[in-house]
Amino acid sequence: MWVKLCCLLLYFLALFVLARVFEAVAWYESGFLATQLVDPVALSFRKLRTILECRGLGHSGLPEKKDVRELVEKSGDLMEGELYSALKEEEASESVSSTNFSGEMHFYELVEDTKDGIWLVQVIANDRSPLVGKVHWEKMVKKVSRFGIRTGTFNCSSDPRYCKRRGWLKSTLIMSVPQTSTSKGKVMLKEYSGRKIEVEHIFKWITAHAASRIKTIYNSEHLKEEWNKSDQYRVKIYLFANLDQPPAFFSALSVKFTGRVEFIFVNVENWDNKSYMAEIGIYKTPSYILRTPEGIYRYGNNTGEFISLRAMDSFLRSLQPEVNDLFVLSLVLVNLMAWMDLFITQGATIKRFVVLISTLGTYNSLLIISWLPVLGFLQLPYLDSFYEYSLKLFRYSNTTTLASWVRADWMFYSSHPALFLSTYLGHGLLIDYFEKKRRRNNNTDEVNANNLEWLSSLWDWYTSYLFHPIASFQHFPFDSDWDEDPDLFLERLAFPDLWLHPLIPTDYIKNLPMWRFQCLGAHSDEEVLETFPDSESDSDSENKEVFSSNREVSEDDELSMFHRCRKGECRCNVKTCSCASQYCHHEPCECKARSYGSYSSAGDMEPDWSAWPSDMLHCTECVVCLENFAKGCLLMGLPCGHVFHQNCIVMWLAGGRHCCPVCRWASYKKKQPYTHPQPLSSEPPS
Repeated sequence: MWVKLCCLLLYFLALFVLARVFEAVAWYESGFLATQLVDPVALSFRKLRTILECRGLGHSGLPEKKDVRELVEKSGDLMEGELYSALKEEEASESVSSTNFSGEMHFYELVEDTKDGIWLVQVIANDRSPLVGKVHWEKMVKKVSRFGIRTGTFNCSSDPRYCKRRGWLKSTLIMSVPQTSTSKGKVMLKEYSGRKIEVEHIFKWITAHAASRIKTIYNSEHLKEEWNKSDQYRVKIYLFANLDQPPAFFSALSVKFTGRVEFIFVNVENWDNKSYMAEIGIYKTPSYILRTPEGIYRYGNNTGEFISLRAMDSFLRSLQPEVNDLFVLSLVLVNLMAWMDLFITQGATIKRFVVLISTLGTYNSLLIISWLPVLGFLQLPYLDSFYEYSLKLFRYSNTTTLASWVRADWMFYSSHPALFLSTYLGHGLLIDYFEKKRRRNNNTDEVNANNLEWLSSLWDWYTSYLFHPIASFQHFPFDSDWDEDPDLFLERLAFPDLWLHPLIPTDYIKNLPMWRFQCLGAHSDEEVLETFPDSESDSDSENKEVFSSNREVSEDDELSMFHRCRKGECRCNVKTCSCASQYCHHEPCECKARSYGSYSSAGDMEPDWSAWPSDMLHCTECVVCLENFAKGCLLMGLPCGHVFHQNCIVMWLAGGRHCCPVCRWASYKKKQPYTHPQPLSSEPPS
């Protein structure tokens, strides 16, 4: 989890740096930054009209460019970033969807039960044509959707009783606006009564009703009284402007932040005395002033603070968030972090997606479970002070320059989702490359596993937990009566390859006995080298051929030779053999099955058997590497009593073969200790 969190933070840092690079490239190519002010005089009539439409100001009665420019200047300063966003929004020919209501319950659920939004619904009476034609209605939908106003169509033929009860006997337009200034208050429906069925007139009717909810101040005495008043609202935003009514985006935000932020419009059009404005720090109009218990903040001075609905909405959400906003933010962050598992996980493609689905389910479940007690605690009355301190922390942190950069980057990447997804994919591929390189350096085999191999291992893992006990609970060594199974050999002969191999932890390997191979009367290294003249180098190729031929003996051949030895069918040609197996109850076994127990220089070096554990079989050769034990080498024994080089048997067991290479006894199961046979007495019987 911490690795994925670090990768996600690294990705956000890369996005921040990439945004600064884009700003530098734009400045180099065009010579201006997004925060640079634009002179409206230098703009064309079309661009000025586009700015007014994005801000929500009517311009139908302003045929001259001068009047349009003055209206832009009265509504607020224009920045390069706002101009660019407005032009891009106008060029984008995206069709906005409109809801078709199926009946009374559908209408009530979406319109009358929505407390924090504005709805514009066209009602079509029975056997009547709509009030607004199809072409004008599409323009209307596109125009009002910029300000978060949702639209729909209610055909009375689907529910004539509801239309009669409402009095909708003719086609009309219905507007739904919250009635009170409290959160989740009542909703009132208003019917359009204008004679002109044009887009601009209908839009003026909508903005006029939305602006009526905003408190308007017309003189300095009223401003002084309102400025010094302390009420339930901790955050207030003032618009000082020389306008007849506030812009549509300002009115739409007042509905969206009902109960959280109070919107106040100060009309300074006919003010003669502006001394009090100077006292509170307002020296120019228009100005957007945010007043909080911590002080005054002038909106529009930092990066990304444009005079638009989207920019101010993200600004106010960061200052006065709802619990739902925090939940959505945590949901996005958790899922972005979970998707990092697709690139961190190595191996087969199916494995990546299986791990991804598992991670997504786990993280989202934990997120929802962790949010439930938080929502419960927030309902407690004595946590109001904690809630206020949390909002104070949000206000302090989100009025900084760094927070304005983060908001600007969020608006930029959210308006370019293809760029966001491509950078996320590129970041993931880089993580996949470095993770794969790291695991290859660590010699991890799962990097090269294909889909079939991984599915096979997954099936083995699943069936092992269904049919086998968990091996991690079987600590070695332990004593148990049922461990000694006399039918184990017969069962393996009956079903040699149909056993389900469980995934056994390798932690038992550290409990296996280890010791050093020592010899009695051993010669020095120089003497040993003298006994092997230069002809040893001449026979290297011959030894390699012998070793390669010995390695080609399959495990089944080893097992069959071992069984013959057990039945007494083995024939030994050497006089001494130190591999006397516990299964051979006749003369000490002198077989040379894979040379186990043979010692080529017994006359020169005699092993010190006293240093060996009592339950280990005596031998001088490792059947894994087919090499004799050298003086001082590290040996390891298995529960069955067979001995090998420590490195050889550890590699054998770690590869998933949890059994003895000789007798196939489970390497994590204890076996009855082997007792060496007593030598026969040389005295003749009396």
